[in-house]
Amino acid sequence: MASMTETPAAGTVAPVTPETRNHQTEVFAVHGADPEVLAYAMAKYSRSSLSMKESLREISSQRAEQFLNTFYFQYGHRSIADLAHVAFAVERLSLLAAIVLVDEQRWDGQERSTRYQNFRKSGWYMPDFGADGASANRYRETIEQLFSVYHSVFEAVFASLQAQIHKPEEMKQETYERTLKARAFDVARYLLPLATNTSLGQIVNARTLETQISRLLSSPVAEVRQLGVRLQAAASGPAWNVYGEELSALQREIAALDPGLGERAAALLTREVKAAPTLVKYAAPSEYQTRTRQELRHAAEELLHGEPIDPAPLVDLVDDADSLEIDLATTLLYGQCHYPYRQIRRHVAALSEARRNEAIALGTRHRGRHDELLREFSAGQSLRFDILMDIGGFRDMHRHRRCVQVLQGFTAAHGYAIPEGVPEAGVQPLYEEAMRAAHAACAALSTGSAPEAAESAQYVLPLGTRIRALFKMDFAEALYISELRSAAQGHFSYRRVAWEMYRAVERKHPALAPHFRVTDADEPVDLLKR
Repeated sequence: MASMTETPAAGTVAPVTPETRNHQTEVFAVHGADPEVLAYAMAKYSRSSLSMKESLREISSQRAEQFLNTFYFQYGHRSIADLAHVAFAVERLSLLAAIVLVDEQRWDGQERSTRYQNFRKSGWYMPDFGADGASANRYRETIEQLFSVYHSVFEAVFASLQAQIHKPEEMKQETYERTLKARAFDVARYLLPLATNTSLGQIVNARTLETQISRLLSSPVAEVRQLGVRLQAAASGPAWNVYGEELSALQREIAALDPGLGERAAALLTREVKAAPTLVKYAAPSEYQTRTRQELRHAAEELLHGEPIDPAPLVDLVDDADSLEIDLATTLLYGQCHYPYRQIRRHVAALSEARRNEAIALGTRHRGRHDELLREFSAGQSLRFDILMDIGGFRDMHRHRRCVQVLQGFTAAHGYAIPEGVPEAGVQPLYEEAMRAAHAACAALSTGSAPEAAESAQYVLPLGTRIRALFKMDFAEALYISELRSAAQGHFSYRRVAWEMYRAVERKHPALAPHFRVTDADEPVDLLKR
């Protein structure tokens, strides 16, 4: 029998003795600490020999604030904010604002799905048109008409699917109808305007939150700026406690039995918790972002001088051997116009080296001491997909955070998509009439007298409107997106995009194609399987 004094075999844990107790690995989850207090405690690992339990027992919110004011703001140790994670509920914001809100590289959350829920009664956002009553009326009429057609198309597609697909004997009627309704919503959602109300939840660290708030406050859209104000207020003010009512009732019961004990209980049970009051207090509109994007927009207009937008495929793999300088200049201009990447690159490549460097310099001219570079500077990826797809399907592609995404603005210039199921249900004329009317209303509203007429006009664009976005990634991410999004249970819009991404890689890098496990988007799909 082995002696207790023998050295344990590799990969085993030594028995606990007085000599080894202090050398045992200990792992425990932490619950109940305020986000900023927890960030302070974790940051102290680099500055103190105290354990996590000892640190948390001695830390107060006041001490955490003092520490963060010193190390986060004065010394610039921004990694500390990565340790404070905060959960938010954001309710009754427009689809437009939701797309802007979640446009973060480091973002985790879930949004209400337009694939599985009826949005007809969700309500919609109404911009401030000021004294321009005619624009306000046209806006309202356009939104109401889109919702009316949304309902009609849903009913027609649902009936069409019921006529085409018979219920298997083993399937319950409720399951059968729920599945087909989801498929009908897949089609009808193309008519939802960007003004449609939605809700989402997000869990982000305080550094992401700070940059998110700053970005929102810098938006030209009033609703988005107000969202930044409310997000900052929610992080700075008292957080909602899911057990708040029960804890207050318990504290009152304790106080009724013993007032002194009730006072002590109140300090623990009913105290206000502020999620990140210190870490977001200096979040403000970014002059760097605002001025830079304005100058890049003017540079793009000067370079393309109003020429027609070239036709472009659904997916264009633009992985030609560009210099890093050409890629940077093209990408910086891409996000501030509505042209395809190839069309912009053609003009950029024709510039002199000095002019090209001037375009790149626009991206850093107004950068302050603490400003992160614009996302457009994330360059050098070998696979660059210029994608032109419907906004509804794009929102699903938008969730892929491991790639760099550069979005262009919302516009009617690229037309609209006609989803599968609309022709089969006999409602294509109704659908196209609604889309054309909405695009015409957008054009008319953008010339109104309200201060933000162009921004307000975007809200009437339906999700079937096409949007252009540049996706830059490595091979692993291209394979992941192609495999995941081409699966049969996915939405037909992004399934087609994922399949075309694979086909583009297959054409240009045939030796790599066998490594993909994709589903052919042209193969028939069992609509009763989700």
